[in-house]
Amino acid sequence: MAIELKIPEVGESIAEVELGAWLRQQGDTVHKDEILVTLESEKATVDLPAPQSGTLTRILKQKGAVAKVGEVIALLEPGGAQATTSEKPIQKKNADAKPEPAKTQEPAAQARVMPAAQIALAEQGLSAADVQGSGPGGRILKEDVLRHLESRPQPEMQPASAPSEPDSPAAPQAATNDREEEVVPMSRLRRTVAERLVQAQHSAALLTTFNEIDMSSIMGLRKEYGDSFQQKYQVKLGFMSFFVKACVDALKQFPALNAEVRESNIVYHNYYDIGVAIGGGKGLVVPVLRSAERMSFAEIEKVIGDFARRAKENKLKVDELQGGTFTISNGGVYGSLLSTPIVNPPQSGILGLHAIQDRPVARDGNVVVRPMMYVALTYDHRLVDGREAVSFLKRVKDVIENPSRMLMEV
Repeated sequence: MAIELKIPEVGESIAEVELGAWLRQQGDTVHKDEILVTLESEKATVDLPAPQSGTLTRILKQKGAVAKVGEVIALLEPGGAQATTSEKPIQKKNADAKPEPAKTQEPAAQARVMPAAQIALAEQGLSAADVQGSGPGGRILKEDVLRHLESRPQPEMQPASAPSEPDSPAAPQAATNDREEEVVPMSRLRRTVAERLVQAQHSAALLTTFNEIDMSSIMGLRKEYGDSFQQKYQVKLGFMSFFVKACVDALKQFPALNAEVRESNIVYHNYYDIGVAIGGGKGLVVPVLRSAERMSFAEIEKVIGDFARRAKENKLKVDELQGGTFTISNGGVYGSLLSTPIVNPPQSGILGLHAIQDRPVARDGNVVVRPMMYVALTYDHRLVDGREAVSFLKRVKDVIENPSRMLMEV
């Protein structure tokens, strides 16, 4: 009896998902726990594995289709995978019969294909048999698929025909060939991000205030304690842990930036769930550091590093992207010098970090060169007054420039 493959529960308040590329086609033999298709919601991307080994007999929903939670998207006939590998015909011995040549093993059935490689194969219309795996045990990696695509011969460009008259201008045929357009449907994650950003612009009174921070003290601490920190905790001491700590310190003094508007009420949070914006495999995601006020520098760095790795592989869990009372976005990793971040609703504030540059500044009547960073705080003016916003950003600046203030709480 065929097994119905249904859309699972992928998170609270999520009623439907969009189907990504099918990694196995109709009629293919699949194995238990093998990923069949990716499901994209407005909060995360999840994989749908095969519940049993068998044959994918029918696909009811194709790539790009929208399906509700609980809806059947495919049928799986169990037992097909075992039958193809265990059943062998018994041949009668014949002295005159010529021995058959040994059958070559099919890479698609033997080589293990990693999830990222499966997606790349499906998008390019390739099978595992077309690609030579370079991973352990012959595993096919995404890099192997890309290498195969690069090695394929490119079609030769036909030269444009010569004009019929020597003095007549050449027809712009080559330019026409270069002016192609590609229409790609916007992903559900991208659509949701766009809707939320527009919602924030329309529903909140957003303003941005700026300041600049001398990063000398933090860079000195990282240089002095970076090696011993990494040896002890097996993680690098980055800038983000300092800013998370500084934001928690400032949020305690200015609680309106850790609050939200709920109907006609203001809800103040007595905990500090700090969202950290990270570029993922399918766009910007904001996983949340829960109760950041209880975390050490090492814990913050480890969790952020884990978020970054899994974001690139689209393996973040839905509950890790929900909630958050304040957000930090670091555009400096991409080279941004100054920007105005947009608040993530229903939060009332977001801190934008930028690139560190050596700039001349005045110190004690002298001009010196220091590593400086512009910072921007966008806030919801419905909850936060300008004085509070400026004071919050000034507190972050003071704490980063004098890290001992976090320990002394002064």
